[in-house]
Amino acid sequence: MALSKIQPASMDLTANYAFTGTNSVAGVSIEETKLATQTASSSSSLSFTSSIDNTYNIYKFKFVNIHPSNNATRLKYNVSVDGGSNYNVAKTTTSFQAYHNESDSGTGLIYETGTDLAQGTGSQFLGGDISNANDGCMSGEMFLFDPSSTTFVKHIIASCYSMTNGDYATFHSTGTGYANTTSAINAVQFTMSSGTIDSGTIEMYGIN
Repeated sequence: MALSKIQPASMDLTANYAFTGTNSVAGVSIEETKLATQTASSSSSLSFTSSIDNTYNIYKFKFVNIHPSNNATRLKYNVSVDGGSNYNVAKTTTSFQAYHNESDSGTGLIYETGTDLAQGTGSQFLGGDISNANDGCMSGEMFLFDPSSTTFVKHIIASCYSMTNGDYATFHSTGTGYANTTSAINAVQFTMSSGTIDSGTIEMYGIN
């Protein structure tokens, strides 16, 4: 079908116009299905050890008001290929942060050399330092792509937002990387860099 163009000079741009018709993209359906929710209560870890399989190509984890017991600690994740018996998959990652404090006296964009991994098997940091003040918390999301593939590495991206203590600032942390395994990932675990997850929830969704 030919594209019809309307010249601005032929229209009264101060008037109101209504356009009718049908717009559709055939065959496209995007749905999120909640599969599990873990609620922290002074928890040393929150683990998802079921429902990560070949049912969905993408798994999303939502972090809602993650509050730490210790001040200036970070949420971390690790993945497993044996149902959660071991969380030690090698990962290569990268991350950066943008920040702005409440007094408007400090801003910045930094690459975090101390939080990336180069084939490290330890847990990967998510987000910035979280304040354990009564109103301090972190929220965000993480995506795990095609964890059941036995051909490719498993890509992971995350975007998190936290309130940090000290000069009280908002931190937007973005990280990405891959779990360097061609075995199927079937479990994901979240912990704090120190202390416990005092409160908050983590939800897992499947996306088709």
